[in-house]
Amino acid sequence: QVQLVESGGGSVQPGGSLKLSCVASGFTVDSYAIAWFRQAPGKEREGISCISTAMGYYAESVKGRFTISRDNARSTVYLEMNNLKPEDTGVYYCATDLGMCTYYRGSDKFEIGLWGRGTQVNVSS
Repeated sequence: QVQLVESGGGSVQPGGSLKLSCVASGFTVDSYAIAWFRQAPGKEREGISCISTAMGYYAESVKGRFTISRDNARSTVYLEMNNLKPEDTGVYYCATDLGMCTYYRGSDKFEIGLWGRGTQVNVSS
């Protein structure tokens, strides 16, 4: 079955850290760009990071705090989140980015192929 499965979410206090995983199955992930999105309660889904075969990209809201990485041998992409803030609360999704992260290089749209089902992150004191 072709799918992406996120894990690693949870509840942390402000300033804490979490590391999310996105595991691909049913296809070879190493030739795909993988993007992370989040959706806060009552808000639209927003793109926060993307990793192509060579580089990682970040939205301004997470730059300097989040790090994206990939382990192709494990078909896994990670999102390490540090210095978490209450506004980071939401459901985090990974997805295949058919545009190879072009949104972060000036494009005005995402080109998403496959979505995961999400993992919840709560940041509160």
